[in-house]
Amino acid sequence: MTYPIQKSEEQWLAELGRERYNILRQKGTEFPRSGKYNLHFEKGTYGCGACGTPLFESNAKFDAHCGWPSFDEAIPGTVKYVLDKTHGMTRTEIVCENCGGHLGHVFNDGPTKTGERFCVNSLSVDFIEE
Repeated sequence: MTYPIQKSEEQWLAELGRERYNILRQKGTEFPRSGKYNLHFEKGTYGCGACGTPLFESNAKFDAHCGWPSFDEAIPGTVKYVLDKTHGMTRTEIVCENCGGHLGHVFNDGPTKTGERFCVNSLSVDFIEE
């Protein structure tokens, strides 16, 4: 897939560091309850950890008790949905529409009116305080 921001994998690794590169570029996953934004509920915006694109508003965040930051909606036009059939499952991967960075997955089991739960790795986002 082609995204507006294009860099070599060597450039991404140099900019992101090993841990973030693993999540954002190699589709890794943090251990549950290990991310700094899991139980973070300050007011602001969560942006892509690779390119800074605003992705989620803090008023969309909720505690899903799953061990990862969860949101019930993304900022329109910022997240791309990709069919993921890895690990013997069928899921919907979410990536940054601007750079293709792996964010996590979205599930249809959210408790709010949207019915969605965007399950996001803390290392795939940065928080911008309001």
